[in-house]
Amino acid sequence: MLSRAGIVLMRLLALLPLSWVRALGRLLGWALYGLAGNRRRVVWANLRLCFPDLAEPRLRAAAVGTFIHFAQAWLDRGWLWHGPEHVLRQRLVLRGALHELEGVAPTVIFAPHFVGLDAGWTALTSQLPRSFTTIYSNQADETLDAWILAGRKRFGNPRLFGREDSLKPVAQALRAGHPLYLLPDMNITRQESVFVPFYGVPTATLTSLSRFASLGRAKVVPVVTEMTRTGYDVHVKAAWTDFPSADLTADAATMNRVLQACIDTMPTQYYWVHKRFKVRPAGMPSVY
Repeated sequence: MLSRAGIVLMRLLALLPLSWVRALGRLLGWALYGLAGNRRRVVWANLRLCFPDLAEPRLRAAAVGTFIHFAQAWLDRGWLWHGPEHVLRQRLVLRGALHELEGVAPTVIFAPHFVGLDAGWTALTSQLPRSFTTIYSNQADETLDAWILAGRKRFGNPRLFGREDSLKPVAQALRAGHPLYLLPDMNITRQESVFVPFYGVPTATLTSLSRFASLGRAKVVPVVTEMTRTGYDVHVKAAWTDFPSADLTADAATMNRVLQACIDTMPTQYYWVHKRFKVRPAGMPSVY
């Protein structure tokens, strides 16, 4: 019942001016910061670890900003998934090295966990002629799961692979020219990760970016989505050279260096609500 009511609310939000949606998101962000104590502690722990030189007031401002951007991006899904196409065209700006996504060359898109992930996906699938793929984790709530899937399948006839699916169909789709929108900057399992620096901290980092690039014989193109006052800017960057290499650990370190540089340009838009340092090297205490 709550899920259905929430979806109705999101449909109604799609009718409002963006400034109103963002104002509501700001209020929701402050409320979440005050009420979601466990998640607030996760954000604080992440920020303290990555920005140890920041004074307490600036850390607090960054934590609040993280919750605000998270909430605003969540409410933006109303117009992303239910708004008219001409509105999306106005609010989603694709820029940068768009030629990297032309043609049929196998391509893995490195899409870091900024709050604009769904906006970036919607911009690509609605404005470019290619059929994209991504990897999806099912939600426990079936109603919410169906709504999210429908939103992400709204444009471009994309294919969403389950996280439990084998690598073979993903690699086949890549080789057939369907770009993979990959979100590899999460702490999921120790088995699929290597420890490499992230903000100077040994961090369990997935090797999926270089593995999929190798399996699909694909180039890697970073796409970073930034929330703006008028919507989102979706920055397509030049394809990486000499990637992947023969060294999974070196590739993971390269990914983290690029990611860190991106975060430094908009730190409160990164997904600090995730337990990025959940898996720790042997003998190191939990940060949460």
